[in-house]
Amino acid sequence: MKLENRIATITGAGSGMGRAMAIAFAKEGAMVVVSDINPHGAEEVAHEIVRSGGNAIPLKVDVSQEGDAEKLISTAVAKYGKLDIHVNNAGISQTKLFIHTTKEEFEKILGVNLVGAFLCARYAAVEMLKHRYGRIINIASLSGQRGGIGRVAYGSSKAGLELMTKVMSVELASSGINVNNIAPGAIATKMAAAQHDAATKDAYHYLIPQRRYGRPEEIADAAVFLASDAASHICGTTLNVDGGFLGAGLMFEHSALSVPKVPVV
Repeated sequence: MKLENRIATITGAGSGMGRAMAIAFAKEGAMVVVSDINPHGAEEVAHEIVRSGGNAIPLKVDVSQEGDAEKLISTAVAKYGKLDIHVNNAGISQTKLFIHTTKEEFEKILGVNLVGAFLCARYAAVEMLKHRYGRIINIASLSGQRGGIGRVAYGSSKAGLELMTKVMSVELASSGINVNNIAPGAIATKMAAAQHDAATKDAYHYLIPQRRYGRPEEIADAAVFLASDAASHICGTTLNVDGGFLGAGLMFEHSALSVPKVPVV
């Protein structure tokens, strides 16, 4: 029970990685406000947690709206008395070439992925400062670390989120509030299934040393760690959960590895 009696808010928790994090947090003893712009998704996840013996409530939240960001945090405090953990997971994406991306599309993605994370984190931090303890986890992306075709808006939003995390960490760490990123690579979610065609999947399988997409539960495991006291001295860092994608250099097909023979002396 790594998160026993902790109060957590998670955005975009009605599906995918957010759902996996909400379930994992509840299993570790946290009380979770499951928020999503899709109220039905939030309700289904919250009910799933409760049926399993956990404690959760659903809430419809559009993180790009400041009133909703404030409502998320105030609801958690009103229901549970405080806030310990906040996860900025809500995000939208598109794959579109730079020259074809409109101003409206660019601003919409930044409005959710970057401005929305800023708004929620700001309200969360104000509450955490009251008892000088907190964990804020931002879900960044490998797309914010490397240039990828069609990722001008999404990648820019996630690169901004990674830098914003460092600023937040520097300002909050001395008050007992740790702020960190998780940067997923290719994760097997419904959004990925809808946006990744066969060529994209083949490219990811080639570029990722593990030769597979990650699972939402693997992101949740990393989030539980960063939200727990085991990560008490980790601030302003980015934990890549990407199957080795970021660290990969030259890769080519080779024969299966075998255990080398050790000469007998």
